[in-house]
Amino acid sequence: MRLTGRVALVTGSSSGIGRGVALAFASEGADVIINHPSAAETAAAEEVAAGVRQAGRRALVVRADVSQEPDVERLVAAARDAFGHIDILVNNAGIAAAAAVHEMTTDTWDRVLGVHLRGTFMMTRAVLGEMYARNSGRIINTASQLAYKGAAGFSAYTAAKGAIISFTRSTALEIGARNITVNCIAPGATLTPILDDVPADTLEAIRQAIPLGRIAEVADIVPAYVFLAGDDARHFQGQCLSPNGGDVFL
Repeated sequence: MRLTGRVALVTGSSSGIGRGVALAFASEGADVIINHPSAAETAAAEEVAAGVRQAGRRALVVRADVSQEPDVERLVAAARDAFGHIDILVNNAGIAAAAAVHEMTTDTWDRVLGVHLRGTFMMTRAVLGEMYARNSGRIINTASQLAYKGAAGFSAYTAAKGAIISFTRSTALEIGARNITVNCIAPGATLTPILDDVPADTLEAIRQAIPLGRIAEVADIVPAYVFLAGDDARHFQGQCLSPNGGDVFL
């Protein structure tokens, strides 16, 4: 129960890694705000909320697109109205779009960077003032091991993830000696809905390139978030942990 009594807001938590993080935080004693982007994800988000409540914790489901400033403001306000404050923010919402640079539309580029990078910035900005006032907080940003190695056809995604790592480091320098940490997790390839449309032969090539010989399950990734959210990570600041099976050595 490393997070007993704390309130966590996890963006993009209706599926994939975000879902796993929300449920793991609840099992460690946290109340959780579950965020999803669209009506199509409402049922999945409510299922996550049911899992949080089954663990004996409180849950709130809020639909919001983190790339849109009014949605960010509404999401954070709803969390504060329900729980009073936010102890832990996990910036996890993300999308992917495959296209070569010479074929990619500006709208696609803007949409991918909007959800990943703009969303991480606006969510962080929205909670930092309160965390400064309380001199307490944990912020965890989700990057990717692809930020370090790149990926043909995914320039927008990898650019956004690389920028999130840089944003994390700069924010850590701004925070100074306060009792607030901001860190980053760069998961390797993980079996989540984002890989649903990847051809089987491509997935096999990815698997073969990983020294551990397998693509991660969500359960392989989540413990890093639990660690960074808790007191044991009090001396981690501006760091990037990468559970990637050896795909990239940081």
